[in-house]
Amino acid sequence: MLPKHTLAALAAISLFAGCAVGPDYVRPDVSLPAQFQGQAAAERPSREASAGMATWWNGFDDPQMSRLVDRALAQNLDLAQASARVTQARAGLGAAGAALLPSGNVSGQASRAYQSVETPLGQILNSRPGFDRYGNAYEADLGASWELDLFGGLRREREAALAEYESSAAGATAARLAVAAQVADTYLVIRGLQARLDVARRQVQTEQELLRIVGLLHSKGLAAERQVRQAEGALAQARASVPAMEAGLDVAMNAMDVLLGTPPGTHRTELTGAQAIPAPPPISAIGSPSDLLRRRPDLIVAERRLAASNARIGAAVAEYFPKLSVSGLIGSATSVSGSNLFTGGATQAAGVLGLRWRLFDFGRINAQIDQAKGQEAEMLAAYRLAALRATEDVEDALSALVKREEQLAVLTQGVDALASARASSLAAYQRGVVSLIEVLQADERLLSASDAQVQARTDSARAAVATFRALGGGWQPDEPGLTAMN
Repeated sequence: MLPKHTLAALAAISLFAGCAVGPDYVRPDVSLPAQFQGQAAAERPSREASAGMATWWNGFDDPQMSRLVDRALAQNLDLAQASARVTQARAGLGAAGAALLPSGNVSGQASRAYQSVETPLGQILNSRPGFDRYGNAYEADLGASWELDLFGGLRREREAALAEYESSAAGATAARLAVAAQVADTYLVIRGLQARLDVARRQVQTEQELLRIVGLLHSKGLAAERQVRQAEGALAQARASVPAMEAGLDVAMNAMDVLLGTPPGTHRTELTGAQAIPAPPPISAIGSPSDLLRRRPDLIVAERRLAASNARIGAAVAEYFPKLSVSGLIGSATSVSGSNLFTGGATQAAGVLGLRWRLFDFGRINAQIDQAKGQEAEMLAAYRLAALRATEDVEDALSALVKREEQLAVLTQGVDALASARASSLAAYQRGVVSLIEVLQADERLLSASDAQVQARTDSARAAVATFRALGGGWQPDEPGLTAMN
């Protein structure tokens, strides 16, 4: 057994050792502009109460969209995988923390042996009077060991495990944001296609009526063959657009079911029936590019991976130094009877001070350190690139949002103008001034413009979803891995 004062000294050295070897982590600076280029044009200050960034989908004021997003966040299988990865990372963190603490074990055994008399030992024992060839042995021990983290290698490993856990937690948050955005975007695609199908079917009816009238005029010699063929071509074009949109609608509905973690076709009835395309809420607090470093979970993932790679450099450097460990054992053993197992004569004890030093393995340690430094350099470049791409995402999303709104405004004006023209044509037809063909042609132009307006309204709402996603909407400030960045 080691003397008590030796054990106390070793414990004090372990507890009060200096700083761990290797570089201490400092979050790198990333050069970003003061504000986004498209920020001024995209921000819409509003005094109206609106949903926070954590639940931005509620700002569309569409209860069905909100229900679908909430349902997906509860049962999406990608999120289930992300949650399982967080559990694994938490277990790794627990294991790294446990490595800093002493470990103990209890062991015991009982054995019974039958001695051969043909062996040299058996022949000697058999020559003695009263020799019993049966023998019993009993043993019970309590052991403990402790690796003294004098140079901080285990602490660096725990730092790396903590950063990996925070990275996995932020990754789960990034997955939640992605799923919410995908569900909202898919919902808008479904509503947009349903609205376009309604327009297309009305277009088919208009073209059919136009072809009927032109055909009637042609039979009376009042319309040329060319006009009939043109009407037939326009009808075929209108009919051809319907199957393509129906196929796209099937794909979108199947995608929605998978996002909700259900077989395709599960929610088709719920989504059947065209509804208005929800209008996006105004974005009144975009923030600055530097806010993305604290807000976007994918950037937190990249930063935490960088911190983990930095800690692993220290863990590799610690291999240069000796590792000390203390272990001890106390117990009882007897080879006669179990009743004597815990008597004073059966007591046994041992203490060991261990030393392990890779003294002649520095070449391999050098390679491990170089590898760790290379991984840190890779993670640093990845973090800076992620910040630049995040800024690019926001700039692209803001530009698309502004331009889609402008396009929708122009198309709305055009639809209003064509609707007035169609009303004038109908009034003139009722007075007998123009023919029904002109009314149908006005309907044709109006429906074509209405289809473009529906597409623009859908694209405008989808651009808003992309903007919320690019800005990092959907995270909770008290989630693990996000508070570490604040």
